[in-house]
Amino acid sequence: MTASTHVRKPGWFTVNVLNRTVAWTTRRGLSVWGSRVLAVRGRKSGEWRTTPVNLLTVDGEQYLVAPRGHVQWTHNMRAAGGGELRLGKKVDAFTATEVADDDKVPLLRAYLKRWKAEVGVFFNGVGPDSSDEELRRIAPDHPVFRITVES
Repeated sequence: MTASTHVRKPGWFTVNVLNRTVAWTTRRGLSVWGSRVLAVRGRKSGEWRTTPVNLLTVDGEQYLVAPRGHVQWTHNMRAAGGGELRLGKKVDAFTATEVADDDKVPLLRAYLKRWKAEVGVFFNGVGPDSSDEELRRIAPDHPVFRITVES
């Protein structure tokens, strides 16, 4: 896809308060604005790794966007080719296909329209009303995966 190494590591408050709170409520079956717990096997350890994510739906298709860039779960997703989305006791196994940079513009726009207040800081001033050119410029920094839930 891209050679970008863009990463925005979360601060202490995000790791220890926000992520844990969202993960806790999501594990109990309460989705916070589309939240799920993503579980994906570690590319080196093979152990399940979990992190809270926002599940984006556009035109009936589901996507995971990495607002913080090329983080551990994105590397693991590329290696594993899929994982699980968890909401309470409901577990959806899925396969993942990475979206090409040129195809990300409408997805990034939709993601920012829904979650800009939560994640906008990670997009360096680009928002849902930014031009296609601005969204295309940041596309390499934000992996996007199309999710296909296994039946």
